[in-house]
Amino acid sequence: MDAGANGTHVTEPQTGRRGSVLVVDDNPGDVFLARTLLEEQGYTVHTAHNGHDALDIVHREQPDVVLSDVLMPEPDGFEVCRQIKRDPATRLIPVVLITGLHDLEDKIKGIDAGADDFLAKPFNFDELVARVRSLMRLKRFTDDLDSAESVITSLALTIEARDRYTEGHCERLAEYSTALGAELGLNTDDLSALQWGGFLHDVGKIGVSDTVLQKPASLTMSEFQAMKLHTIIGERLCGELHSLRRVRPIVRHHHEHLDGSGYPDGLRGDAIPMLAQIMGIVDVYDALTTQRPYRHAMKREQAFELLLQEVTQGWRRRDLVEAFIDLCQRTGLIPDVRVRVAVPLIRR
Repeated sequence: MDAGANGTHVTEPQTGRRGSVLVVDDNPGDVFLARTLLEEQGYTVHTAHNGHDALDIVHREQPDVVLSDVLMPEPDGFEVCRQIKRDPATRLIPVVLITGLHDLEDKIKGIDAGADDFLAKPFNFDELVARVRSLMRLKRFTDDLDSAESVITSLALTIEARDRYTEGHCERLAEYSTALGAELGLNTDDLSALQWGGFLHDVGKIGVSDTVLQKPASLTMSEFQAMKLHTIIGERLCGELHSLRRVRPIVRHHHEHLDGSGYPDGLRGDAIPMLAQIMGIVDVYDALTTQRPYRHAMKREQAFELLLQEVTQGWRRRDLVEAFIDLCQRTGLIPDVRVRVAVPLIRR
């Protein structure tokens, strides 16, 4: 990496460590130059001279921004970027590819690899600092969003922990629903929404009292009305997060029935989002096959029969229920789970 002669280098006042940057280049002089510049700006700088070391540092240190030269021994900068973006644990880290290549084909290759920005050699000091500063802000926004999601997920697990009969319910629904979604050929975004939905479908129960939530008998009409509000409360809790926009319909509508007898909106037929229908099926299955305060868990064959009865009642789509049953029987996805415990089903 070479500094442009026309660069007017302006040093910002240091305000403590402002984030971490990984600089990757097989030219030690270029690495030294970039490291010196960025450390003057208050950044923590990690360095690597090849792609393998760079990927190790990314996974170990989780830098906020990666600056990578393109032309390096294998793996080159394109492949480093591609692997960072392919891994769910690192894909949100901004990657800037720095290259002396000017062909459109090379830039397209970088875009295909997932690069967030480009810098051409020789780079300008102030342009480099400005790009890092901009991407650092983006990473902060991403981290804040991730933290908000984590808080809501933790809230959902806290609600689950209020009663021993809720243990493992969220994890199982995330597993069951994504397995069924994959069986149905749903895309990655839908599978991600199902996974989040498994964890967050009952998050609104934070607004339901323990006396109702943990009651070991059938609910009164007023108690049932209070319980039904958890779908609306849950949707509101997720409502401010753009990244959960695909999860909100699952949270609100997983208790709807095709004949309009469900809640909270009495939706009918295809008006009920399919992801919510999937969650409703696996939610019922998990509740039936796990121990409840007032009855033993059913064997899965009994649970299958009850799901098919709900198809006959007009509550469930036959193709979705049959696909779930076939998946369980064919793959052994879900063994007999009589020893498991889960949140009691809402009494209908």
